[in-house]
Amino acid sequence: MVGLHYKMSNIDDRKIIEGIIADDDAVIEKFYRDHLPHVRNYILQNSGSEDDVGDVFHDALMVIYQKIGDNSLEITSSLKTYFFAICRNMWLSRLRVNKRYVMDDTVLTNIEGEDVSIQETIENSEKEHIYRKYFLTLSDACQKVLSMVFLDKTMREIAAETGYSEGYARKKKYECKQALMERIEKDPMYKELKKTTED
Repeated sequence: MVGLHYKMSNIDDRKIIEGIIADDDAVIEKFYRDHLPHVRNYILQNSGSEDDVGDVFHDALMVIYQKIGDNSLEITSSLKTYFFAICRNMWLSRLRVNKRYVMDDTVLTNIEGEDVSIQETIENSEKEHIYRKYFLTLSDACQKVLSMVFLDKTMREIAAETGYSEGYARKKKYECKQALMERIEKDPMYKELKKTTED
């Protein structure tokens, strides 16, 4: 995998990570089979639902991708321990925001070899999760305009693709960004993350 750098103590785990990066269906399916039951049990035993299990598992996998992308993935324990630590921290963060009771927090002291820098990555992932959630609640027109804005397209290009005048495209961009930020800023998890960052 040219251009990717990561440290892992286990050769088998390295092959799994490379299979995930390569989008190898067989490897990804095996990863789900091997890791999902443990994550599901923890979340369901700690005030979570099946939907929560899916969300956390997917978002934790995105953290792995992100850390590979910025060359900061370093696993000194097993991949299973490392991945579960991400899922656990992510779920505990969401529980704290929602002020829900955690039945089994003994795992906090039972995970060895955990990457202590991972909390920042999880917080970034949580922010992206909030953004995606509210972006999808916008109108199709707003999603289209903002998608082009995030691709750094000019107002002229946006106007040409949407059929708007440049003036209206500019106004639409402003309205859509305002609508998105208003929804995000009302989210309790966003407020909690913002407070944590400021502290």
